[in-house]
Amino acid sequence: MSYEFLTPAPTALARSPMERQALAAGARLEQRDGWNVAVAYDGEPPERGRCAATAGFADRSHLGKVELQGSHGLPLGQATRRDDAWWCPFTPEKALVLCEPADTATLLERLEGTFPTVVDLTSALAALTISGPLAREVFARFTAIDLRDSATPVEGFRPGSVGRTPGAILREAGESWLMLFGAALGSYMWTVVADAAESLGGGPVGVDALAVANA
Repeated sequence: MSYEFLTPAPTALARSPMERQALAAGARLEQRDGWNVAVAYDGEPPERGRCAATAGFADRSHLGKVELQGSHGLPLGQATRRDDAWWCPFTPEKALVLCEPADTATLLERLEGTFPTVVDLTSALAALTISGPLAREVFARFTAIDLRDSATPVEGFRPGSVGRTPGAILREAGESWLMLFGAALGSYMWTVVADAAESLGGGPVGVDALAVANA
């Protein structure tokens, strides 16, 4: 079965469940790979500085999110970087693969037949990255998941409660964590994260500044 129909047409445009909040915060949006993406707020230099000095958070709901059901052999508690994607195990029989949006249809097609069940959850899950030296302090204000180095090293993956809702946190780099949660709670989670970050001197950043800061 081909998954080409999942590749957005030039006229189709997917939107993050947090787009309204991003626009209210001053986001500049660009169309990328069929998505409206918040690429900047007050400019790349101050946003890079935010990630370097306090904490910046960026909407990354445009990432592809593919659930695998069936034995996967991935070590629990740890994400695996493979084929330009993150393979994140929830249980011995369920995992989530995260990829760039342009790669989602190809990934789905490749995984079909390898696992008993393959489900595209891209629109069902939202994602925020929180990055910077105070990122852990931001998380501590709305989750009890232990993000200390000893419990969640780089590439650590921790399912659990975030903002009193089921979710998961992936540590992508030394001071950068990707948080996943239900898309229906996007507005609520934006408010939770924004309040926590702003109380520490942080704020929203675009994906372009985030990419530079984490390079």
